[in-house]
Amino acid sequence: MKKTLATLILLVCFIAGKAQEDGPEDTTWKSVYRATPTKINDLVHTKLDAHFDYSKSQLNGKTWITLKPHFYPTDSLELDAKGMDIHKVALVRGTTTLPLKFDYDGWFLKIKLDKTYKKDEEYKIYVDYTAKPNEVKVQGSAAINDAKGLYFINPTGEEKDKPTQIWTQGETEGTSVWIPTIDKPNQKCTDEFFLTVPDKYVTLSNGKLLQQTKNADGTRTDYWKMDLPHSPYLFFIGVGDYAIIKDSYKGKEVSYYVEKEYAPVARKIFGLTPEMIAFYEKITGVAYPWQKYSQIVGRDYVSGAMENTTATLHQESAQQDARQLVDGNSWESVIAHELFHQWFGDYVTCESWSNITVNESFADYSQYLWNEYKYGADAAGEENYTEMQSYVNNPPDAQKNLVRFYYSDKEDVFDLVSYQKGGRILNMLRRYVGDSAFFKGLNLYLNTNKFKNGEAHQLRLALEEVSGKDLNWFFNQWYFGAGHPKLEINYKYDDAAKKVTINIKQTQNGVNAFQFPAAIDVYNGTKKVRYNIWVKNREENIELPYESKPDLVNVDAEKTLLCEKKDNKTLENFVHQYKYAGLYVDRREAIAACLKQAENPVAIDLIKTALHDKYYGLRKYTLDRIDLKKDALKQAIEPILVDLAKNDPKSTVKAGALNLLAAYNKADYKSLFQKNLYDSSYSVAGASLKGLSKLDGTAAYNEAKKMINQPAKGNLADAISSVLIENGTENDFDFVAAKYKELPISQAKFEATEGFANYLAKVQSTDKVKKGVDLIVEFRDAIPQRFQTQTSPVINNIYLKGIITKKSNAKANASNSSDLQSQIDYINSKIK
Repeated sequence: MKKTLATLILLVCFIAGKAQEDGPEDTTWKSVYRATPTKINDLVHTKLDAHFDYSKSQLNGKTWITLKPHFYPTDSLELDAKGMDIHKVALVRGTTTLPLKFDYDGWFLKIKLDKTYKKDEEYKIYVDYTAKPNEVKVQGSAAINDAKGLYFINPTGEEKDKPTQIWTQGETEGTSVWIPTIDKPNQKCTDEFFLTVPDKYVTLSNGKLLQQTKNADGTRTDYWKMDLPHSPYLFFIGVGDYAIIKDSYKGKEVSYYVEKEYAPVARKIFGLTPEMIAFYEKITGVAYPWQKYSQIVGRDYVSGAMENTTATLHQESAQQDARQLVDGNSWESVIAHELFHQWFGDYVTCESWSNITVNESFADYSQYLWNEYKYGADAAGEENYTEMQSYVNNPPDAQKNLVRFYYSDKEDVFDLVSYQKGGRILNMLRRYVGDSAFFKGLNLYLNTNKFKNGEAHQLRLALEEVSGKDLNWFFNQWYFGAGHPKLEINYKYDDAAKKVTINIKQTQNGVNAFQFPAAIDVYNGTKKVRYNIWVKNREENIELPYESKPDLVNVDAEKTLLCEKKDNKTLENFVHQYKYAGLYVDRREAIAACLKQAENPVAIDLIKTALHDKYYGLRKYTLDRIDLKKDALKQAIEPILVDLAKNDPKSTVKAGALNLLAAYNKADYKSLFQKNLYDSSYSVAGASLKGLSKLDGTAAYNEAKKMINQPAKGNLADAISSVLIENGTENDFDFVAAKYKELPISQAKFEATEGFANYLAKVQSTDKVKKGVDLIVEFRDAIPQRFQTQTSPVINNIYLKGIITKKSNAKANASNSSDLQSQIDYINSKIK
């Protein structure tokens, strides 16, 4: 599972700040141990015959479930079955069925078997049922904003700009909304699904498509068979009008299901998948274990992506047009993340949600591994740094263990600890045991537990067996403990004694100290000496010798330690670090230090150097954080910005330079902006339109009007809307409203709401104002309910009431005061 709503969640927390004050927090969960689900019966095989009622958004199903007692004899069976109508339950014996007694409370189907069955004695249960997902209310999580299992998208075709689709979302326990099962991650079975759908649609499910049968009523039945065991939460059904683009890997199908308009660029989005499979096979030593690998895109998907076995589901943001892809494939890390789950999560599955780390931490770390292999150390360093900051910048997460046996709801474990922190912990573990031992340990873990379940202890044992090292200290601290070190580092040079004393102080809350190995590099010019030390106490003084005073002492020289750090180096130290230490984080730290002292000529020189950094990510980082209020810096970098805007090979860097040049407000740059208005990159074109708008609003407005009927996404769409909002009239309402409407629920839409509200304040037509307000309200109410206590006050009291204030001010001298009052009344009626 890959999250994409994290930025919205962080924004919400920032806006709210006081969510905890709404009432006393329920802490009773802190005393409830979340044990691995007890196995009474084991799933063996699931067969499903499914027909879909689009008019009711329901699934009419018949399922045959083969089971056996796990160990102890049993005469009963309990299945998870949420919100269904159960029509019949029977035991299957050959060609006959024996009706069975059952109790059903809307959540659990409790069945009395015909006799007591012993261990390994299989029996088959038949259930005839109707699944009604829209009537089931199940809370989601930070990763999954809804959990009703089965989703009918535009089922009756009423929304003309949206395709009709069906897709499922099983994690955590949503599969039991659409098929009775034992919906626990420590269950595994094979399956075969018969899916009857309108003949115009294609289907996707786990395993291989073995047969398609056309029916007399215009439907078609597709037979999918999965002959390797996997967990119920990984069951998947997808239905829709898709183009199927097929690649292959070692004779196995690798396919991409996209909406037909994206067929020409499907390989540009997903086409690295075969290479990713080969890479993951190489590092794990385990061949891709499944029959095929397909990826499908679903509208209105409730998460980022989901690693259903052999059939990953992505949200619609994966679909990018050719101009978006000029700026880079924004979905590539997600594709890598979900693919690695086919080993870590599907092949070996967490035995309980408490151990989700053995699924999600590995998938998160795979993004680093892929970047390291494909794009080099700087790209991997950026991935590691960014993910680490996501975690450390959310302080409440420092109170959570990576392996959590106590939580309020199973959905709570899908957070920055299980993903980002866990990925950084794996990176530290790799560095500690070494590459060879790390990857051989992963191989042993996968082979030992294949088609079964795993937990953190099994990972530890595998790595210990390979490396010969005792890793209890590491796992106790990082897996079964919370938090991370917060370090303050100071340096004292004693030229007389020819030594430097490095004071490393841990300042995190509590009395316990983190212990960790660290590399310290001491530089004199280009010469480097490395010292490997251990930190075991809350305060350490490390003494290192030198012949002449070092230019730089670089603690955590490999930049792998998960920590927060206040490193009290001089500006000259940081400049030396940029030039000679060389890692991504070394250079980024130096750039950040210089940006804080941007009046200093030494800092300005390094910033100028950073604008030509070999890695585009650091060029972009520098551009995005330059403060042009610093006059000396502004003057010094202007020629560099012009050069970058004209010649940088990366479109995102060109766009960043154009954005800064706009702040100079020089007519000399008007031709540069005009030249790039129709660049193949949306980022460059968008930056150029915004730059032109600052110099010549009328010209920018006219260009924006020309662009309305052309494809425009991302930064260009934002720029067009911004220019029309600032310079346009209500004649532009249809375009502005459409662009606002098509934004997904995200931080970007939340931020766009303010500008859209300001635009509506200028619109005179009551009908258009009402339509625009309805779009804002629709977004407000579509935000997941658990966040609405924070977002709704902002939308209501700032954005909507802001429109009211401006309309009220205009009313006094307006000839259409009655219309304005009608608009005000309407907005008031929409404010909760």
